Amino acid sequence: MRARLAGVLAVVFALLLAGCTGDGDGGRPTGKTVLRFQSLAWQKESVDANKELVAEWNAAHPDIRVEYVQGSWDSVHDQLLTSFEGGEAPDIIHDASDDLADFAYGGYLADLRPLLSARLKADIPAASWETTTFGDGVYGVPFLQEPRVIMANKKILESSGVRIPTPERPWTWPEFRQVARELTATMGKGKYAVAWPLKEPVSVSLNLGLSAGGQLFHRSGDGKVRIRFEDGDAVMPGTVHAQINTDRTAPRATLGMGGSDTLPGLFGGKYAMVPLGFSYRQQIVQQAPEGFEWMVLPAPAGAGGLAQGVSPQTLSIAEDSPYKEEAARFIDFLLQPPNMVRLARGDWMLPTGRAALGDPSLHTAKDGWATGAALAGNLRPAPAQSVRGYPEWKDKVATPAFQEYYSGAIDAAELESRLVDDGNLVLARYQR
Repeated sequence: MRARLAGVLAVVFALLLAGCTGDGDGGRPTGKTVLRFQSLAWQKESVDANKELVAEWNAAHPDIRVEYVQGSWDSVHDQLLTSFEGGEAPDIIHDASDDLADFAYGGYLADLRPLLSARLKADIPAASWETTTFGDGVYGVPFLQEPRVIMANKKILESSGVRIPTPERPWTWPEFRQVARELTATMGKGKYAVAWPLKEPVSVSLNLGLSAGGQLFHRSGDGKVRIRFEDGDAVMPGTVHAQINTDRTAPRATLGMGGSDTLPGLFGGKYAMVPLGFSYRQQIVQQAPEGFEWMVLPAPAGAGGLAQGVSPQTLSIAEDSPYKEEAARFIDFLLQPPNMVRLARGDWMLPTGRAALGDPSLHTAKDGWATGAALAGNLRPAPAQSVRGYPEWKDKVATPAFQEYYSGAIDAAELESRLVDDGNLVLARYQR
């Protein structure tokens, strides 16, 4: 009898103890605030920087603990949608600005305007805030951005005698085409001046198109968006089409490749130049054979100067989070200028914050940091940043149209017809 009573009391005591210190609502420990921070960092340096900053926060804020949750760029949209609908979304969400529109309009993300510090609002330029503004609200903090640059084999370029471009004096698009002809002529059979990895051609085409004055998406006074293909929109795609199909200065074989797939050819001298995102410098540093010399060049310029579109990485807060103010405090900590520099260097990207961007370590010639930093003032919101229906237009209309145009299967008139006529039919369904 006494043994049974002792056993019952032990069970009751254990249950009471669990109620005091075990999981509370949503499986979180009670007695302190616990924030879940889902990060999409994947490179070791970036993961390390994020985890170190989380640990530093936790050490200084014992009552507001942050749990690091590893996410993946490959599946983030569907994973977030599922977690939002299931009421299990992380409090702090790492994503990219071009993935936020549906979540913002769907009511899944908190409007950050009343939550963010005056310091953070002032530190990030208005052009960057535009990338996370949907309707009347701001639904993400843009903190890392990546211009597209040209990774070049230094020996091939310098030995050819062509003019080396700088941010102060970049190539124009016609000059870039001419340089490619001159380079290819000196490189020998089976080698090309430039390789275009265009497995995902739409964002590259639109973002670099801004340099020539392209815009493609035009918003009228009633807020509706229509597609128009104007002279500036044709410059960048026309240059690529000509290099592949007319000049033979770029191989058709790389059109289906991702950026990493072209690096062996760059290292081996098969290609002299490859237009890539700024963060690919890390792969070059890690993978290039000993003795390989390389340089970072600005993308060509046109009527729009060095302007190009970007979709920055962002930090958002879930609308359902019960700890919005605490989450905003953590974001403010994470994006203090020295911390933003750590995150930028970990991802080999540029910070959006003015104070962080001025850090001397981001202006060194080594690994092309100075070239990237010089481009920061020319970065603009990606043209389709806030266009509803853009994902469907991109997947069903623009991707196949650009792929066929670059390969030579269709001409410029057919490209325009598909992008505009078929594209406006798609957008109209989202704007009724």
